[in-house]
Amino acid sequence: MVDNVRSLYNVGSIFRSSDGALIEKLFLVGFTPHPPRKEIDKTALGATRTVPWEFHKDPMEAIARLKKERIKICVLELAAESKPYFQLKKEDFPLCLVVGNEITGVSKEIMQEADIAIEIPMFGNKQSLNVAVAFGIVVYDCVRVLTAPH
Repeated sequence: MVDNVRSLYNVGSIFRSSDGALIEKLFLVGFTPHPPRKEIDKTALGATRTVPWEFHKDPMEAIARLKKERIKICVLELAAESKPYFQLKKEDFPLCLVVGNEITGVSKEIMQEADIAIEIPMFGNKQSLNVAVAFGIVVYDCVRVLTAPH
């Protein structure tokens, strides 16, 4: 789920990573731009046609449906209860990974509905990564967890 991400290029990059990781569906919510947009297509390189997606102005519509389907809401956000992303386990799935706005992060209303909060440990002066880069790191680690033999 892409929550209030402003950059069309970040959205396109998230589509491309989603295709590579073979995610089931991408939810674009809030003011996140959605296809068709040439700026999204520029970085998505066709992934807008291969990744199933939905747009919801109100993210809580999608959250309610996911929770009804027993899909855990996993926010990628620095929070008091967040754990390193690489501590996710097979029993944490199925999950919906939520990434937030480039400046303000995941919205408070989604944070309140989160079942899991994860973070990418940062060791330098900066305390965050580009949203598309962070999504790529975590979504591919999810693939690692799900395809592990045990």
